[in-house]
Amino acid sequence: MSAAAVERPHGERPLIAEANRLMERNPGYRVEIIGGQILVSPPPDGPHGDALTDLMAPFMAAGLHGAESRLIQGIGLWLPTGAEDYAIPDLSLVDADYRDHYVENNCYDPVCFRLVLEVTSSNYRADLRTKVGAYAEAKVPVYVIVDRKHQRVHVLTDPAGDTYENHRPHAPGETVTLPDSLGAKVSLDVEHILRAGQKKAG
Repeated sequence: MSAAAVERPHGERPLIAEANRLMERNPGYRVEIIGGQILVSPPPDGPHGDALTDLMAPFMAAGLHGAESRLIQGIGLWLPTGAEDYAIPDLSLVDADYRDHYVENNCYDPVCFRLVLEVTSSNYRADLRTKVGAYAEAKVPVYVIVDRKHQRVHVLTDPAGDTYENHRPHAPGETVTLPDSLGAKVSLDVEHILRAGQKKAG
């Protein structure tokens, strides 16, 4: 299924209506619909945000938040996996003309996404499993997961069907160079990012 196949006929949206109600009742929570299921994530902790800020730095230094592409936190990604499916990645690299690809419900067509990135929280299984399939089906070229529980940074590339053909976990001590398809060279220091995301011991 191509990324362009996300257009939906307008009409009732019972799941989106319920998701929006949940967001109103639970400020700070992230509500997504994947595979026709509503996923509710608690507000992130401080180290989650700290890791996210550190992750933005190499993208900014590479000039990827400029005239050709934009680096955006919490932008909605419309998914081809269900009639009302959408995700809200922690961080996305999108084409600068992403506004031209608006679908509905504050979400944008996956065709304008170059990369999505998630920093795991208590719901880490969703990032490591559910979202792999969803982002692959949306044909997002690069999916990066900062797995704070298992102390790994996963880089998934080459979406094919409901999976990625290439999935490589990286351990502390490694430097990850992301694909050139992003538009510039970006390298991530795995240990630095994981350290930023660690909760205080004890």
